[in-house]
Amino acid sequence: MTRASRIQPLTLLPWDMPASIETPHFHCAAPCRLQHHPRVTAVVLTYNRKADVLRTLDHLTTLPERPHVIVVDNGSSDWTADSVTASFPLVEIIRLPWNIGAAARNAGIARSTTPYVALCDDDTWWEAGSLSLACGLLDHCPRLAVVNGAVLVGQRQQLDPASRVMAASPLPRRSDCPGVPILGFLAGASVIRRTAFVEVGGFESRYFIGGEEDLVALDLAARGWTLAFFPHIIVHHYPSAEREKSRRGHLLLRNAVWTSWLRRPLPSAARRTISLLAPSAQEQIQRGMLQDIVCGLPWVLKRRRVVPSEIERSLELLEEHR
Repeated sequence: MTRASRIQPLTLLPWDMPASIETPHFHCAAPCRLQHHPRVTAVVLTYNRKADVLRTLDHLTTLPERPHVIVVDNGSSDWTADSVTASFPLVEIIRLPWNIGAAARNAGIARSTTPYVALCDDDTWWEAGSLSLACGLLDHCPRLAVVNGAVLVGQRQQLDPASRVMAASPLPRRSDCPGVPILGFLAGASVIRRTAFVEVGGFESRYFIGGEEDLVALDLAARGWTLAFFPHIIVHHYPSAEREKSRRGHLLLRNAVWTSWLRRPLPSAARRTISLLAPSAQEQIQRGMLQDIVCGLPWVLKRRRVVPSEIERSLELLEEHR
């Protein structure tokens, strides 16, 4: 069996969701009749952040690019979906029956019909003109799968630390694609090539949320796609007050370990696991972190596919740089 044939299809539902719940059961508002940008759809993920997503839609629906906007509501209990429909009747909304985490983006991407999709969190939005610039880059570079913009945080518009890391990437520049080469991305601040995303199967539902981009990035790179950071493409982030920082930290750590064992050679996976767990051993492992990681090992080993050696060398270069 070839590497390509083992890639799973785009996952719309979580791995443990009853088979009786399928995509056609998701409720969607009437399609927007505005003359949208023909190449890009904005997909917004939200869960119990009504005020935040309404503010984000205020910005997205007034962009000069006029992208089609799809909101994926992750089973909110605060009437988010109804509020979106009432305030923005031309925005398409997908109502999921319950919270499935980052994999909910897959439903929005599957619903879109444009070649490019601008991913947004419910507290991020694109600066005017940035989507046109991103689409132009994707048009110009046929093997470019992800355009990651620079994230400016809050009213002070401070550059997000993750953007600083991307800007300083030590990976060699490519002659066939502008921008700073990267091997990861921020889902709330990226424009993706839809066909490439579907090709690698989308976001993994078992990850729920936190670091879900890393596995997608490695699978894209393994198939010959490139990812790049562009500092002149701007995303604004006004962090929501509704955040579960402790749980997200747990999931970020668990998912990073899983990604290492899913795609890295055994020595690298072991070394990476030690480096991730050692600083947090006393606190996180006592909270069941190790048990959570181990419970996923049967699935990890079943889905394990080591990346090509050149990608592993790039990962090692990034780790040395950090």
